[in-house]
Amino acid sequence: MTLQVVGAGLGRTGTMSLKLALEQLLDGRCYHMVEVFGRPDVAEIWQRAAEGDMPDWSAFLEDYRATVDWPAAAFWRELSAAFPDAIVLLSSRDVDAWWTSASNTIFEAIAREQEPGTPVDTERKMILSLLHNRFTINWDDADAAKAAYLRHNEDVRANTAPERLVDYQPGDGWGPLCTALGVPEPDAPFPHVNTTDEFREMTGLDGSG
Repeated sequence: MTLQVVGAGLGRTGTMSLKLALEQLLDGRCYHMVEVFGRPDVAEIWQRAAEGDMPDWSAFLEDYRATVDWPAAAFWRELSAAFPDAIVLLSSRDVDAWWTSASNTIFEAIAREQEPGTPVDTERKMILSLLHNRFTINWDDADAAKAAYLRHNEDVRANTAPERLVDYQPGDGWGPLCTALGVPEPDAPFPHVNTTDEFREMTGLDGSG
């Protein structure tokens, strides 16, 4: 098995919905941040990658047909080189809407200190290393984070061959994905999951946990 889709879009750009959509279209697994949860050994691999020690991507992702979301999106350049036949899927949204969503979910969650040595602490350290090395050290500052987000997206657009790039917005539905992959559009509605409210409930940010 080899990757057919390298997801370059950052978290909070509809990536969980894309994960479900791509798994349906490709009849295979799509790597998303949820693959890291509860697996400190995997979190440590990503942390080492953020610090410059890359894994063998083909071996590491051998069970997957696509990637979306952090942490993989931070390595879109390495992955697109490792899988030259894959399309590069850049999911994005308005920068202000992205910041509102990210700051109320991902960034609020990782700002919480965790008990040292726990799996959640290992995951948090991985995410912080990823942000510091591959996004911006000032990820919790609105202006710095927005600038990093825009910089990332423009880097993908400027350095991906046009015939490989799928520039995707939430709401675009099945069409662009199916066209790029050469598969028919499903009759089923496009997935829509992991809203801000759902994320906050799942992680206890809403006060329920």
